[in-house]
Amino acid sequence: MSGQGPGGMRSPLGRALGLGTAGGGVGHWWAQRVSAIALVPLGAWFVVALLSLPNRGYATVYAWAARPLNSVLLLLLVVVGCQHSYAGLQVVVEDYVPDQGRKLVSLLLLRFVHVLAAAAAVLAVVRIALGGLA
Repeated sequence: MSGQGPGGMRSPLGRALGLGTAGGGVGHWWAQRVSAIALVPLGAWFVVALLSLPNRGYATVYAWAARPLNSVLLLLLVVVGCQHSYAGLQVVVEDYVPDQGRKLVSLLLLRFVHVLAAAAAVLAVVRIALGGLA
């Protein structure tokens, strides 16, 4: 009897992959958790590093951000932070915006804003790291 037992109602591909109808959301869920975990040490590093500076004037922060390790960690913070923010807001829009047209426009606008913000921040960090050459 094909309709009984575990996986009896699944397609052959679904049985092979072990995924049900909600299987596609697992990757999104894991990405959110991994990015959240990555943001904890990155955020802590950022706060501690800035608080440990002798002052937070432009020249001091610029020189601090120009150091290679700090530049790399700043880039990670920006990229992971933007990805995490978009993924979280995507879930909110998908769950709470009932109209499909508004949902699509909202998701496109959110993606555009997050990509623009990440690109601007990455460009700024790269320019600082390369001494204003980029």
